[in-house]
Amino acid sequence: MLKLTRYTLAVVIALLFPFLLDAQTVIDLNEVIRVGLENNYDLKISRNEQQISDNNVTLGNAGFLPSVNLNSGYNVRQSNSDQFPADGSETISTRGSTTQTLDAGLNLNWTIFEGFRVQTNYKRLQELKTVGELNTQLDVENFIADISAEYYNYIQQTLRMQILRQAVNLSRERLRIVEARYQIGSLSRLDLQQARVDFNTDSSQLIQQYEVVHGSRIRLNEMMGTDNVEQQFVAADTTITFDSMLSKSELFDNMMKVNTSLLLTEKNKILSELDLKTLQSQNYPYLRLNGGYGFTHYDYNKGNFDRQRNWGPNVGVTLGFNIFDGFNRSREQKNAQIRIDNRELQVERQKLILQSDFANMWLAYQNNIQLTNLEKESLENAQVNYEIAMDRYKLGDLSGILLREAQVSLLQAEQRLLTAQYRTKLYEISLLQISGRIGEYLG
Repeated sequence: MLKLTRYTLAVVIALLFPFLLDAQTVIDLNEVIRVGLENNYDLKISRNEQQISDNNVTLGNAGFLPSVNLNSGYNVRQSNSDQFPADGSETISTRGSTTQTLDAGLNLNWTIFEGFRVQTNYKRLQELKTVGELNTQLDVENFIADISAEYYNYIQQTLRMQILRQAVNLSRERLRIVEARYQIGSLSRLDLQQARVDFNTDSSQLIQQYEVVHGSRIRLNEMMGTDNVEQQFVAADTTITFDSMLSKSELFDNMMKVNTSLLLTEKNKILSELDLKTLQSQNYPYLRLNGGYGFTHYDYNKGNFDRQRNWGPNVGVTLGFNIFDGFNRSREQKNAQIRIDNRELQVERQKLILQSDFANMWLAYQNNIQLTNLEKESLENAQVNYEIAMDRYKLGDLSGILLREAQVSLLQAEQRLLTAQYRTKLYEISLLQISGRIGEYLG
């Protein structure tokens, strides 16, 4: 009955991971990013927002062009009147006088000059377009970094599951040996029970790891915008590799030149400067042109005329200047200058933040490279140690507890190396992202 339980559990574990054997789709990082950039819903929303900014850059929206309106109307007026002559003669009374009026007009209004406000508005719209492009670029960079990190997390968790499967196999082999020796009476029941406990412990960890791998695969499918989030695939990469030869100076110089967050902060300063110019346009007079063409038709049911028509063009020019507005114009311009100063401070603060983040990332990147090399050496030693322990165990020269310690040491060394490799990759991704080079993952 105990043997049946052990082998039944092994069968259940095998059934839980069919995708490792049956999955047909193999996908690499380039394909993951390409599909995500095309289908991810957040990026689609971001691109639509950018399109709004692009559509707003027009001469009409800036105020360069005149506005032309066509209007018409129809009115009916009915009135009664009494007229009293000054000479005292008979009062003249009119009842039920109806006047029908039909009018139509074409009106043009055009601000010819308003202190360069229109030109400043157009420059502002162009800058807002650039801001929209930078926001989209920032979203794309964040997306590439996030999906790359998740792709390598999927590889890490898959490799971790393979390590745990190997641990189950080692525990199974130990259990087989213990059972054989227990049958001939060379080992106690306590040794057998401990071997079964260790086997079940490793099997439990493997089952839990399957859930972790499954969750990572679902997150990748969600980020790629696939219709079936449970779509099964395997990563083309079977190891986590990283570039250990990144240049600190090149990354830093690139960061200070093309970092998207820094460029956005600088654009905000330019927008504040344009806001000040818009307010300064109030210091100039304004000139406005208005014109039109009108037609009016009257119908009378009483009086000397049956109908009347008026038509013709009209044109006018308005020249004005705001002489005094309670010092509000001066106050607004002073506040706008303060906002420019704040934007400049924000630019300098952003540069300092980037330098600080870069320094931390670079140190962590270098440390994890060293840690990876150290863990590789530790793994080699742990493997040799386990092989020696297993040989001694088979000869009956080593207890099961010591063999288990050697197995756990091997498992921990494998997991530490995998963690160090993944952490190094994450810092590589962060360094490329902050320096504006994250697009290199797209090939």
